Amino acid sequence: MIYDFCVVGGGIVGLATAMELLRRRPGASLVLVEKEERLASHQTGHNSGVIHAGIYYPPGSFKAELCRRGAVATKAFCERHGIPVVTCGKLLVATTPLEQERMAALYRRSVENGIEVELLDARELSRREPAITGLGAIHVPSTAIVSYAQICEAMARAIGEAGGEIVRGAAVDRIAEAADDIAIGAGDRTWWARRLAVCGGLQSDRLARLAGIDVDFQIIPFRGEYFRLPASRNRIVSSLIYPIPDPALPFLGVHLTRMIDGSVTVGPNAVLGFAREGYPKFSADLRDMAQLMAFPGFWRLAAAQWRTGLVEMRNSLSRKGYLELCRKYCPDLTLEDLLPMEAGIRAQAVTRAGGLMHDFHFAETGRMVHVCNAPSPAATSAIPIGEIIADKCLA
Repeated sequence: MIYDFCVVGGGIVGLATAMELLRRRPGASLVLVEKEERLASHQTGHNSGVIHAGIYYPPGSFKAELCRRGAVATKAFCERHGIPVVTCGKLLVATTPLEQERMAALYRRSVENGIEVELLDARELSRREPAITGLGAIHVPSTAIVSYAQICEAMARAIGEAGGEIVRGAAVDRIAEAADDIAIGAGDRTWWARRLAVCGGLQSDRLARLAGIDVDFQIIPFRGEYFRLPASRNRIVSSLIYPIPDPALPFLGVHLTRMIDGSVTVGPNAVLGFAREGYPKFSADLRDMAQLMAFPGFWRLAAAQWRTGLVEMRNSLSRKGYLELCRKYCPDLTLEDLLPMEAGIRAQAVTRAGGLMHDFHFAETGRMVHVCNAPSPAATSAIPIGEIIADKCLA
């Protein structure tokens, strides 16, 4: 059998792509192949569960537009499928004069992006969030929280109802494009399709090379380590609490996040990982490490960011250092409040020149589309990203 479409990857981007292809081509044959037994096993299932508003991105940029569209589409999808969403809002808190300057610039950007925001002074911040201390804050009322794993389960049901197949536990190890079709293999199984979309996340560079695409980047894993607060602290905040980000860094900083199950998490940091899918602390994979060390872009990135890397590593090894990041804006927290929680891993695409790839990046051939880089806010933006991939598959 030759399928009309094959999608590789059972995270939220792959599922959104499959769902959109079947929406546009009712009755088409489609198979989605996922290497894990459980969908959303990696980045999708280990994030903070935030539906972002998009205030961080330059006005008019691809990311700003995708995030804005994605937030609306995600909330609408959840409403149709009965998935709980809590619109709790977000506060970005400035704790130093430099952060106040950055906050003012971020506020102007938010207004240009058409996002509803409000500037709070220190007194109003304290009134709304008594446990939080700062010189001021930006309030983003539309920010919400959700379980992206639940969204993926609903997407999988929608794919099945539209006639699509989902194959779990099948790690793709060969992709061969011919004139009339593409062969996708996993062990002793092979599927043939007329169009292929690869949404490989942490393995995107390897899957592109497997398909014969010459890519000039590599995925470098960064561990995002979290802690969970004890249940007695679940009411410490009523909204999400973020620091004002450093525009020179790609990460948003350690924040307090209300989760959809009622708990509150602290994190994440951003520590170099030695295993792309190793979630326990000190995980290491020899293949991943060898490929990392052989990549010139890693060494160029390390030379440029070694100070930041050392600080992140120190705070990873010391709960006290990690705690100080939180106490900047939440001084009531103690070491006893930081309970263990599984880490997440960010697939950071890095060029051979050592540059961080901040935007979405696709590689295409006559019959294939590879999502090579899908940075934050990929989960929020997954539905419109799926539309873009479908456009490319159907072109």
